[in-house]
Amino acid sequence: QVQVVESGGGLVQAGGSLRLSCAASGSGFSINAMGWHRQAPGNQRELVALITSTDSTNYADSAKGRFTISRDNAKNTVYLQMNSLKPEDTAVYYCNADIRSISMRANFRYWGQGTQVTVSS
Repeated sequence: QVQVVESGGGLVQAGGSLRLSCAASGSGFSINAMGWHRQAPGNQRELVALITSTDSTNYADSAKGRFTISRDNAKNTVYLQMNSLKPEDTAVYYCNADIRSISMRANFRYWGQGTQVTVSS
């Protein structure tokens, strides 16, 4: 089985920074892409940032210039460095992994449990 676990959320003042981590563990898989979504109360879940196996990245307009997604291939881990945080960044952040199962010959999407990010004004 594959597990996706994220961490690094917390409470920070506006203008501060946080670094989120997400690790995919298990065996018999390869990663197509990993990324981050967020969902604030009453809002739809939205894409924040994504990085593919070829290091192609994609960011939400609200994240461009402030957030940076990166990955460590050896650890199957993706990071989201969030700088210049704003109160509107407050949300539960979910790690997403698009994974290829070697044995099943199929692609699967896995979600982490979510980590709360709260930015105070």
